[in-house]
Amino acid sequence: MIDDPFQMQRELRYGAPRCDQILTGRHFTIGYSWYFRQAKWTLEIINRDRELVNDLAGIERLDNFRADTRIPKRFRAGLKAYVGSGYDRGHLCASANQDLQNIQNSETFLLSNMSPMKPQFNRGIWSKLEHEIRVLDARESTLETYVLTCPVFYFGEKVERIGKEQEDFGISVPVPHAFIKSVLVENKRGRFRLWTFEIPNKKQTAPLGDFLVKTYDAEQIVGGRFWDRISGSDLHTYKSKPGKMW
Repeated sequence: MIDDPFQMQRELRYGAPRCDQILTGRHFTIGYSWYFRQAKWTLEIINRDRELVNDLAGIERLDNFRADTRIPKRFRAGLKAYVGSGYDRGHLCASANQDLQNIQNSETFLLSNMSPMKPQFNRGIWSKLEHEIRVLDARESTLETYVLTCPVFYFGEKVERIGKEQEDFGISVPVPHAFIKSVLVENKRGRFRLWTFEIPNKKQTAPLGDFLVKTYDAEQIVGGRFWDRISGSDLHTYKSKPGKMW
């Protein structure tokens, strides 16, 4: 019997950082942090089963936000934590990246796939980055696009929290200082390209290309290799020219 999710889940074939709990979904995987009470990372292949779906028009966004009961109650966020907080329930694995079937889209609305995001960030540059990744995935030369997303906490900086530590209310949830998104593209000839972005959790006006960083540097912040099943360090030290996207 195979009990290693890294052998079972297609999106994990090239590796992912360690975490406290792996939540294997039908269409993407979450590496959960009990300490931070939210995902340490999410990893997806954009609409990985599109070839099995007859109607590629997609479905409407479901918006059925809910707690993830796979996580022990004392470590999981509830809806009340976000009420009146001034923060969005920000998707890590984007809803529009998983929109071929209702159950697929529904899984993206589990709170284990959410982190507190400033509204101007979530609906601004974060949404723009998600869109640009889908444009990249739609290229004729692209076979599969793997997206690893990580909330970031800078130790030494004050951490804001939302929610209250009350038995009838739920738990408080730390607000990430920034978010990292690492995009690994495999083309139809089996070659890889990798881009990694680090964006502070606030309104941004600079172009997306300004937030490109070396994957190796991002790994030091998160703690652990992102794509450790790909040998060679060239991908991890590569960085695009400032201001340039793909």
